[in-house]
Amino acid sequence: MKKISILILVLGLLSALSCKKDETKATLSTTPNASVLNLASGAQIILKKSDSAVPITYTWTAAQFGQPLVVTYLVEMDMAGNNFKNAIPVVQVNSLLQSSINTYDLNQKILPMEYDPKNPTPINLEFRVSSIINQNIAPLYSVVIPQTITPYFVKIVYPILFVPGSYQGWNPADSSTTIASVTSNGKYEGYIWMGIDNALFKYCQGNSWSTNWGDDGADGTLNPNGANIAAGLHGYYKLNVDLPNLTHKFLLTKWSVIGDATPGGWDTDTDMAYDSIAKTWKATLNLTAAGLKFRANHAWDLNYGDDGSNTGKLSAGGANITVAAAGNYTVTLNLSQPVYRYQLKKN
Repeated sequence: MKKISILILVLGLLSALSCKKDETKATLSTTPNASVLNLASGAQIILKKSDSAVPITYTWTAAQFGQPLVVTYLVEMDMAGNNFKNAIPVVQVNSLLQSSINTYDLNQKILPMEYDPKNPTPINLEFRVSSIINQNIAPLYSVVIPQTITPYFVKIVYPILFVPGSYQGWNPADSSTTIASVTSNGKYEGYIWMGIDNALFKYCQGNSWSTNWGDDGADGTLNPNGANIAAGLHGYYKLNVDLPNLTHKFLLTKWSVIGDATPGGWDTDTDMAYDSIAKTWKATLNLTAAGLKFRANHAWDLNYGDDGSNTGKLSAGGANITVAAAGNYTVTLNLSQPVYRYQLKKN
């Protein structure tokens, strides 16, 4: 009997311990609390080249998920009113409640937003901090904090990929055939004129063949030192590369303007002509005081407008561009630079 009692006691203890373990598997809170972001530098700041090494610090409160977890905090920004559609990462850390970026690096992230980077003006921005625990659970977002920042001009240096190929003599050092990562996130985009049919090309990091990618299966997957990538008919190609995921795609494009400001309204495109010297698309036409957009291949799959109220800088899928006054215009579309731009010049 004594042995049986001891056995029952041991089983009881094991059962209790098992219950304790189950109790620790508590679920996440159904009402988690997001972090509160603090922009210590104030509502309006002017960045100065002389302060390029000076750090700008962001602080926030801890997000509460109902369990002690490792939380990744990501501070990101976008232009005011854009709902973080083009969110730019500012700083990212694990578990810590503050992080800094030096003035130069912040300036480099903001300057591309300027219509004329050589003459920077104040930009209305919005900041938030995302609290992330894993990819299966939606991040918690802080309340959005507005801040107006005026950057200073320096020559913007974007990360680039060289695109050598049969269309340009297989020259990996040709800086005129590159695509850029405007937000420095490993995702590259750009437009290149390939003047021959069935051009072959590859992507290179740096102006040599040391690090290059092709596509062994022609399936959109990049392979180090892989096979040449084959384009189709000659023309103006949009190239996209996602290095973190080793994928790529390309699209042959022809450009036009459309809208109620144009002769064809919203039903008929007015085609533009490519200027290989200026590397721009142009059209001269009569416009009325209404709206227009640019689109590729007479379809809405790829189109540009202006989310910044006629700033001259293009936004993918952006708002209609307003023509202020009727008249004869030369309309220019410039996709040859990392930041895409347009011009409406009254003749």
